[in-house]
Amino acid sequence: MAADDAGAGPGAYQSSGDRSVRTSLTGHDAAAQDSAAASNLEVALAADITTARGISLTVNLYNGVPVPHEVTIAWGDGTTDAITMNGGEVRGFNKHTYPRPGDYTVTVTATDSVNKVQAVNQLAFSTAGSFFVPHTPTRLLDTRSGVGAAKAKVGAYSSVWVKIAGRGKVPTGVAAVVLNVTVTNTTAGGHVSVYPAGKQRPESSNMNYVAGQTVPNQVIVPVSKDGYVELYNGGWNAVDLLADVTGYFDRSANDGYTSLNPVRFVDTREGLGAARGQVAGQGTFGVQITGKSGIPAGVSAVALNVTVTNPREAGHLTVFPSGQTAPTTSNLNFTAGQTIANSVIVPVGADGKINVRNGAWAGTDVIVDVVGYYGAGSKAAFASTTPGIPAGGPWRLLDSRRWGGPGTWPCLAGGYMPMDMDSGNRDRLPVEAYVLNVTVTSTSGPGFLSVAPDPYSMDAYRNGRPTPPPRPVSSTLNWTAGKDVPNLVQAKPGPHEVIDLWNQSSREAHYIVDWFGQYDAY
Repeated sequence: MAADDAGAGPGAYQSSGDRSVRTSLTGHDAAAQDSAAASNLEVALAADITTARGISLTVNLYNGVPVPHEVTIAWGDGTTDAITMNGGEVRGFNKHTYPRPGDYTVTVTATDSVNKVQAVNQLAFSTAGSFFVPHTPTRLLDTRSGVGAAKAKVGAYSSVWVKIAGRGKVPTGVAAVVLNVTVTNTTAGGHVSVYPAGKQRPESSNMNYVAGQTVPNQVIVPVSKDGYVELYNGGWNAVDLLADVTGYFDRSANDGYTSLNPVRFVDTREGLGAARGQVAGQGTFGVQITGKSGIPAGVSAVALNVTVTNPREAGHLTVFPSGQTAPTTSNLNFTAGQTIANSVIVPVGADGKINVRNGAWAGTDVIVDVVGYYGAGSKAAFASTTPGIPAGGPWRLLDSRRWGGPGTWPCLAGGYMPMDMDSGNRDRLPVEAYVLNVTVTSTSGPGFLSVAPDPYSMDAYRNGRPTPPPRPVSSTLNWTAGKDVPNLVQAKPGPHEVIDLWNQSSREAHYIVDWFGQYDAY
């Protein structure tokens, strides 16, 4: 018995009453057989997606005689619930949380012992969430050389489709993919948006660029049913695009996510976590990940924010698992004197370490902040759909340029902006981390942004001005005057689902925040 309709959004799963299998419990009792024939009991089912691993179920005992029925709900994960309902009654159930993401079938059995009839219906569905699988950094697109697409620049206001599923070690049916996307050979300004192929292009952008810039950014994006993502060049002139896969999300995977308050693991300027002094050109250093800041042994991958500062010449940085040869892919590109950050998800070697390689011919300083990790002991699953949010995301959560009119409400120099991430979803369980793309714009001087959990509720801000939280030391992105700079952020919220955007500069700046998904612990 299949569902009438299936999908990831709320109310997407239904199995109508006429799909019920009705049987008589009469044996050889002729009178009871007549009663059973008089009952047209049907069980209609509907399910709403509530969290990455949860659903709510509605049971309708359609056309049942108004007498008590024994109803058993087998959730498909080895657990059951038993209740009593009257015939003709409709009842909704609080969400059921599954132990892991996957494909499940709920079986509901209603028994009318008075009229000796039983009806059974089933509802098949897929959870909204998926677990993570690390992938050795592999290039899936390079328009400069014809990898994954034609050997030609992507034209102005045009897009290129990139096959994800079935390439490298990425299987078919994956829910989302982690890509490091780079735009290069730019001759005019523009932006790049990445989204499931064939879907309506979102308002959000993943990166902004100007003439002559090479800009990388990490992207977590849902994959279309036929296995593609789409990269759109929103610029006046053609550009080259590169995309490297570093992981994917799949319902059959084993590794959930655990978020951390951003922790600084490496700062070569101070000798933290590595030798003090710039990383030499073509040099590599290792970083111990496990056994520090509560990260256990055996984790499969780590989520980082990596920053290059004070580079003596142009180059790139590559982050990769220890015990492996450095891949030809890059995680961030830089020019001489530039300070630039990029989000990185990288597999962890068997010894609990990762490696960082400076691909330039001259030295640079490197900063590494850890924001979370993936492993079999972590339960949070990634979902790009959730109640009240458009299916498939992304969507624009904040644009401070639009508050009260153009040019108003920037984040003040040295100040912070609290964001209520739970608005409209007060009945939801806490979220482990939000996947956001944050862009700083309208900058008039250099600075950097920190994203951190806020210990207060939004009611505390509405009813007064609490003492500011401790100023974070980690950086999420860095900028110079006049530049629009984006970065992916896996933001851990505070206990009241509030995060802070800290303007760590001496000038005002505007923020654009796009929601791409979240890690639900339930």
